[in-house]
Parts: sequence; C-alpha cells; structure tokens
Amino acid sequence: MRKENIQQLIEAGLQGAEVAVDGDDGVHFAARVVYDGFTGLSPVKRHQLVYKALGDHMQQAIHALSLQTLTSEEWQRQKPFSTL
Repeated sequence: MRKENIQQLIEAGLQGAEVAVDGDDGVHFAARVVYDGFTGLSPVKRHQLVYKALGDHMQQAIHALSLQTLTSEEWQRQKPFSTL
C-alpha cells in the first residue's frame, strides 16, 4: 500500500482531518493526524477512530502504523518540534 492511499483513507473517514503519512517500504508507516474530533478522547480512542477509517487495510495491507493523533490546538503547541 502507498502512503498516499493511507492518507486518503484517513481523510475520507475523518472529515476535516489534516493527515501526513511517511513510509517507503509499503508496509511500515507513520502518520500524524490532526483532527478536532479527537478533543476529549483518550489516545486509545483516537487510535481506534483512525483504525476504523482504515478498515480492513489495517489487518491486510498495513503491517505497522505508528500514530501521532492531535487536536488543532495540540498541534499548534507541538508544531515547532515536529519531525514528521
């Protein structure tokens, strides 16, 4: 799977999300998802929303996905220190 496909799936599942995906081997990826729908949710619940957006691809085409899930406010505070 290509990182662009993962980005499109997450953006389609989480309307209004800002998504950046990295990973060049086709099975190991890292994604930053900035989405205000994460407000008030635990990290586990945030990750579950992203996994739901990816559907069956998480069990088939994606071997590993490292997630950074943030609200817009959290992203603005962290942005200067980001590497993805």
